[in-house]
Amino acid sequence: MTFPARRRRSRGAGPLRVGAAAVALLCGAWLVRDGLTTARPPAPPPLPPAATAGPTTAAAPSAAPAARALAPSEPRRLRIPSIAVDASFVPLGLDGHGALGTPPVGRPDLVGWYRDAPAPGADGTAVVVGHVDDRHGPGVLYRLGLLRPGLTISVTRQDRRTATFTVDAVRSYPKSAFPAEVYAPTGRAELRVITCGGHYDRRTGYDSNTVVFAHLTA
Repeated sequence: MTFPARRRRSRGAGPLRVGAAAVALLCGAWLVRDGLTTARPPAPPPLPPAATAGPTTAAAPSAAPAARALAPSEPRRLRIPSIAVDASFVPLGLDGHGALGTPPVGRPDLVGWYRDAPAPGADGTAVVVGHVDDRHGPGVLYRLGLLRPGLTISVTRQDRRTATFTVDAVRSYPKSAFPAEVYAPTGRAELRVITCGGHYDRRTGYDSNTVVFAHLTA
């Protein structure tokens, strides 16, 4: 899927670029200073020098077998037990500039899914986005960079079925070089969970995006 890029509109907000495409995520001005972590969200581990830049390449990808895709059904709740995420979904569309919207400002506890892409668990690549933080503190996906291959993500759906995904890779990409392949279909049911990351600048926001690649396993 492709979306035309958009400019930054306000202080603390920045676009999630996919080549010439964009998914906008609010990246707030909050910085942790209480000893919990450094003044930035947790980052994925660096790739070894021999690894390529492809988005599905990871040092230790999951070997979990893929499950058969489910029929389409809207997601209702995202759970990632290893990082204490339990969040409701809101559907997201494109704004007037062709960029994917965000969960409402002031609701960093919500995640959004792109309603015109496959639903989580259905055949294809589903896209889920959430706030890393706002001006008051951490957002729902603040700890996303702590995920590792083999951990699981579950999505409870409107049809009362639960789609369970196994993490294949966790990557960080500069916003200036975000690969379009992140959204590419792979021939099976997959999930991308995306938020902001990297270094924070008060003028331009976070300079990177954290992306989790996962596939349906149950």
